[in-house]
Amino acid sequence: MLATLRHRLHEAFVRWAVPVRAPEPAPIILTQRRVYVLPTAAGLSYGTALIVILLGAMNYNLSLGHALVFLLAGLGVVTILHTFRNMALIALSPGRCDPVFAGGTAQFALVLENRRSDARTSLRVFIGDGEPVEIDIGAQSSVIALLPIAAVRRGWMRVPRITIETTWPLGLVRAWSYVVPDLSCLVYPAPAAKAPSLPWTSDSSRGTSREGRGADDFAGMRDHQPADSPRHVAWKTVARQQDGPLLTKLFSGAAAAQVWLEWSALPEAMGTEQRLSRLARWMLDAEAAGHAWGLRIPGLRLAPDHGATHLGNGLRALALYQDGAR
Repeated sequence: MLATLRHRLHEAFVRWAVPVRAPEPAPIILTQRRVYVLPTAAGLSYGTALIVILLGAMNYNLSLGHALVFLLAGLGVVTILHTFRNMALIALSPGRCDPVFAGGTAQFALVLENRRSDARTSLRVFIGDGEPVEIDIGAQSSVIALLPIAAVRRGWMRVPRITIETTWPLGLVRAWSYVVPDLSCLVYPAPAAKAPSLPWTSDSSRGTSREGRGADDFAGMRDHQPADSPRHVAWKTVARQQDGPLLTKLFSGAAAAQVWLEWSALPEAMGTEQRLSRLARWMLDAEAAGHAWGLRIPGLRLAPDHGATHLGNGLRALALYQDGAR
């Protein structure tokens, strides 16, 4: 009961603290009215100690005790000012978030810019109960904070409310603020752990005569991509280099097969998410094997092709599939 009441009060405060409707337009400036300051547990203990020292000095009429209390109290007031200034007027902008598969971890990038001539020290950025990312921002510079969030389901995932805080320099007070930037991540359906072999049909295995990833004649090398088959990696060339990039061998000819991945060819008993997972697995398998592949799902047709761009288009279509609409 008490925890529920605290949660409701906290959410009510957050709604009041974020002055505009989420998501907020960039850049988000932490003005003085958006930075909140309260004492920490150490700060409360510090204040209690000052009261005890003051009572002792008054009881025994110790002038040095009074001087010590006023000195330490002044130090506490200055600490409040410096902690507040360490947060105020920071500019925040949404970065980017590369697509991930459901079940993975999305990395939301938040750009923090310091437009003042003094550095910002020991800032912590986090989402909910997640592990805080500690950063420092130099004078007239910016940094990128990567905030991890578990990607549970496919589709667009919007970044939740972000908290930025600091207790610099002495840890006696905490200054914090909330931001809700316009930042989203595309989550692909999780590929099926086990799937049948690619669905070859009578018209699926026709060769292509364009340059590609066939298996006839060697046509050169290019930088390795995650979807490339390990069998096509130029291991001998890589072994002769020191800390060189992985290279993939390219072939030309008519042996590069193509396959159609069709929604209608899947068993009728399969649910929507199972179908999407199966198709995602087949896409990855076709890319790894060097086959050109096409996709047919309700409301969308992708002509056979291969490569990172084609794979991204196919996975995006699966991620955003909703009753035949992309």
